[in-house]
Amino acid sequence: MKKSEIIFGILRIPLDFGMVILATLVAYHMRQYSDLIPGMHFPVDILNFPTLPEYLQFAGWAALALIVVFAVNHMYAMKNSGRIGNEVIRVFSLVSAWIMLIIAYYFVTRQFFFSRLVLGYIWISAVIFVSSGRVIMRLFQRWLTKYGIGRRRILFIGKNILTNKICEKLKFNPAYYLKGALTQSGRPIKNSPLRILGKITELEKIIKRHQIEEIIQTKSDLPEAEAHKIIDFCREHHIQYHFVPDVLQIHKTEIDVFNIAGLPLISLKMTPLDGWGKVYKRIFDIIFSSLLLIILSPSLLIIAIYIKLDSRGPVIFSKKDNGEPVKRVGEHGKLFKFYKFRTMKPKTDNLRYKDLNEKSHRQGSPLVKIKNDPRITRFGKHLRRWSLDELPQLWSVFAGKMSLVGPRPHLPEEVAKYKKHHKFVLNIKPGITGLAQVNGRSDLNFEEEVRYDTFYIEKWSPLLDLKILARTLLVVLGGQGAD
Repeated sequence: MKKSEIIFGILRIPLDFGMVILATLVAYHMRQYSDLIPGMHFPVDILNFPTLPEYLQFAGWAALALIVVFAVNHMYAMKNSGRIGNEVIRVFSLVSAWIMLIIAYYFVTRQFFFSRLVLGYIWISAVIFVSSGRVIMRLFQRWLTKYGIGRRRILFIGKNILTNKICEKLKFNPAYYLKGALTQSGRPIKNSPLRILGKITELEKIIKRHQIEEIIQTKSDLPEAEAHKIIDFCREHHIQYHFVPDVLQIHKTEIDVFNIAGLPLISLKMTPLDGWGKVYKRIFDIIFSSLLLIILSPSLLIIAIYIKLDSRGPVIFSKKDNGEPVKRVGEHGKLFKFYKFRTMKPKTDNLRYKDLNEKSHRQGSPLVKIKNDPRITRFGKHLRRWSLDELPQLWSVFAGKMSLVGPRPHLPEEVAKYKKHHKFVLNIKPGITGLAQVNGRSDLNFEEEVRYDTFYIEKWSPLLDLKILARTLLVVLGGQGAD
């Protein structure tokens, strides 16, 4: 999912909240005019009016109630590709239901709202303001697509009636850039509104050439092996995959129904950590990493002092022997600067690929792990045993390059040796700890580690994160640090 979709999805919440507050304030001031409605006179009793602070308290709770009503009715879905008119109709319906809930609340509690007319004004104003805010946001999103922001490049697999129908729906939507289609023959089709880019067997080459971000498969008679191959390719290269219902034999538990331009498509769910899942995890990371950095700051200082007293060299391991910054591979294969407390003697990092390479206990895997590593300092052994050398990574979590929980961040030269199915673990941010780390740590072979990480990505939930963090604490307290 594009970052712009996530940003606009989140912004709809404060926008709706602000519009409701504005609507209630407008209604409050409108009621102070007795002859606002032509031909009708409503006497104003200022003495019965609540004070502005009291009224704002009501407005705040009412706005939160509308947010809940909208959330329950999926008004904050990240992918918002329906028609603007349909969204306005939904706003009208849900705001009306919200007003009825407010009336029902006062009826059940046997309280009296100070003015029924104000409730009417709130209803009308909220419909107008909330609808206007959402329309303006949608128009702004569409304007950004003219500059390529939020625009999705789509490739079709198959050219048939369904392909034509989807193209007809999407061709005037600036959020979608229909690059073309692949067919079995790859031959051009006369009078086709969609360009034929080549054969299905040329999928990988064409995706790279045209920088495709989403695939819509409308060809339903592909051989099962070929369909599997397409799905595996999409998982490996982090491409959103939509397909027609009669290929649901594949990955039945990893599907989601998605409406695109009024047409239902079934999409491959690579991970729940997309859309709101990604937002929840990021909020969790920011809150807990900042708290841990504050709470552990005295310990970080003490560790830094001990490192300097124990051996020469920097406190933080952040540069290679040649002076280049240390980097790890993050989400979607992007490199980021990596920090941890130095546990090795200076200028010994490159020995892992030279003198010590034969001592690796992970021969045959992309990783190099050395038992009884002679490069480790005296204090470094204690840091590694209790995993204290990982603490500076809390800053990377706070900065958004890592997460508290996720696959281990590996070196670029290690990732370069990944097999295709290994690359699925790059779908999310790496973590300080993870499911693999609490189920064997360095004792696992690489395939087992990938299986644990794949399970975590596919089955993520906030509760799973909490369980992993709790188990991490037990593992660390037991002194089962990494080698």
